[in-house]
Amino acid sequence: MSEKLKINVRSFSYKKGIPEDKSGNGGGFAFDCRGILNPGRIEEFKTQTGRDKGVMDYLETQTRMPEFIKSAVSIVEISVEDYLARNFTNLEVNFGCTGGQHRSVYAADYMANHLKNKYPEAEVNVEHVVQESKNWINKPY
Repeated sequence: MSEKLKINVRSFSYKKGIPEDKSGNGGGFAFDCRGILNPGRIEEFKTQTGRDKGVMDYLETQTRMPEFIKSAVSIVEISVEDYLARNFTNLEVNFGCTGGQHRSVYAADYMANHLKNKYPEAEVNVEHVVQESKNWINKPY
């Protein structure tokens, strides 16, 4: 019996570097969200995260995040389907932005939820590296 595909989705801050792949496979995806307008530059969003409704609404309606995340999902799905077919056991998907608070958190949550719903045969984990180190985000998974 083969091991289940484990997909690790993370948000992080480029200031602190891309998270290490602890699986030993040495890789995966790193999507750079810094090209998306930063809600953290707007006073009302500075203390919020990518899980707060105001930030989510801003990203979905005032930026190109919907287009960005749709493209990222399309790329990742190719690997997920191939990895499932070949019984691979690990895939890393990382989203980085300046502070690891708004854009990357939103994108990581979106991706994790999408993959969890579309590929129930895989185990999807999400980690918000910066936010969890600050104890700002409770894990919903």
